Amino acid sequence: MTNKPVGIISAIPEEIKYLLDGQAEEVIVGNITFYRGKIEGEQAVFVETGIGKVNAAIVSTLLVSHFDCRALMFSGVAGGLDPKLNVGDVVIGERLVQHDYGKIQEEALQTFQPGAFPLPGVDSTHGFNMSEELKARSHKLLDEVILESLPNNETPSHHFGAIVTGDAFINCEVTRVRLHKDFKAMAVEMEGAAIVQVAEQMNRPWVVVRCLSDLAGSESHMDFDTFLAAASINAARVTRKLVHLFG
Repeated sequence: MTNKPVGIISAIPEEIKYLLDGQAEEVIVGNITFYRGKIEGEQAVFVETGIGKVNAAIVSTLLVSHFDCRALMFSGVAGGLDPKLNVGDVVIGERLVQHDYGKIQEEALQTFQPGAFPLPGVDSTHGFNMSEELKARSHKLLDEVILESLPNNETPSHHFGAIVTGDAFINCEVTRVRLHKDFKAMAVEMEGAAIVQVAEQMNRPWVVVRCLSDLAGSESHMDFDTFLAAASINAARVTRKLVHLFG
């Protein structure tokens, strides 16, 4: 059994408030406030990143390099891309892609793996995949998870699928359809793939949990505010189950 903590990351206060159990020790590193505490009996370091890939990469790097976290987890909300899903459903990222890294040619963006030269002749294979072992164990842990009902979704459910990450809030139906088509993605958000990039670089296991707070279309700005709290609760419930992956 290791005493190393699990790094627990959320982007905004509404997401992280449902995760920390009891009292916590405040630690400030680089003007960022971290909290040493516990979740489901496991030692953890919690942090609110702020929004966006750079913020996410900064805190992820510090969780590993400064706090020596043994794994990184993200818990929060996202916009839904898959029309089969509803607000309140939870997506566990089995594949994370940065949808806005690459090259623009003939008015279209071709996505590359972050860090790769986006030039002709360079392999454009991209994305980070959840390990098959973690995925199999996650299924078992989530067999009995109970999610919060929403007015528009009385029986929310969890799913494993692709999540895309980019530095823009998606409030556009045309873009929602394109991202779903191009990446076969279930959800879109602004931090996950950056966290996973750091975790992969640092040889740490990772899990990204996202509950749909909106459907990333023309009314996503209104749905986000309406369903943020309930979606954050559902993301936290799944995260609490999956933290036992690293116990």
